[in-house]
Amino acid sequence: MDQQRDSAVLLRETHEGICTLTLNRPQSMNALDGPLLAQLLRTCQEIRHDNSIRVVILTGSDGAAFCAGADLKERRGMDELAVKQRLDDYRTCFDALASLPKPTICAINGYAFGGGLELALACDLRVVAEDTQIGLTELRLGIIPGAGGTQRLARLVGVARAKELIFTGARVKGTRAAELGIANYAVASEEVLRLSLKLAREMLLSAPIALRQAKLAIDTGLQVDLQSGLTIEAIAYAVTLPTKDRLEGLAAFGEKRNPQFEGK
Repeated sequence: MDQQRDSAVLLRETHEGICTLTLNRPQSMNALDGPLLAQLLRTCQEIRHDNSIRVVILTGSDGAAFCAGADLKERRGMDELAVKQRLDDYRTCFDALASLPKPTICAINGYAFGGGLELALACDLRVVAEDTQIGLTELRLGIIPGAGGTQRLARLVGVARAKELIFTGARVKGTRAAELGIANYAVASEEVLRLSLKLAREMLLSAPIALRQAKLAIDTGLQVDLQSGLTIEAIAYAVTLPTKDRLEGLAAFGEKRNPQFEGK
């Protein structure tokens, strides 16, 4: 097991192809400040090109909060220009996470409000503690979700439901989040990371190149019309055809054994 303290604000642990990133500002409910955003961005950039990392799990060190959103203490000391610059930091960081060419799972083990939920929405899957609360609460502060929340939530749960949640600044329990489709699963708090790891291990059974291409086809196809999406899918499929992993998958199926994929 490779365990690394990237900095005091972000912990990183890699084991058998699964990289777990832990937001580590428990004294501030893991609120997002400049140093944490910068470290998370650097780590995403490193992980992007590390083929030994197959799946990423993002969670929080504080059992009470996955991420409470923006660090409002930091925000109070900023002028308008600094706030705009920080918002750019959010978008750049969250986009880097969303565009990783490998699956990402957010283990929401506590409160996720505002930017904290926007961060979770940038992941592919979400597992939430059933008794916690999450929400895009920005309108209660006189602003709107500005780091992808209005776009990613609407694509996830539909326009009308997203409008309701954002317009009211609703805080919903984990069980309700799963019912709405914001989270894939809602489980007891002590099971959040365990289930996330179980899902990650199941993904390790898939061929790495095929996994990357499937994510690319889904994410890119959502931005275009159906026919264009089908073309994108065909191109992504074609990438897998000449791979050794495809031949290994066929051979393993015929021999009734588990395939040994190499990402080639």
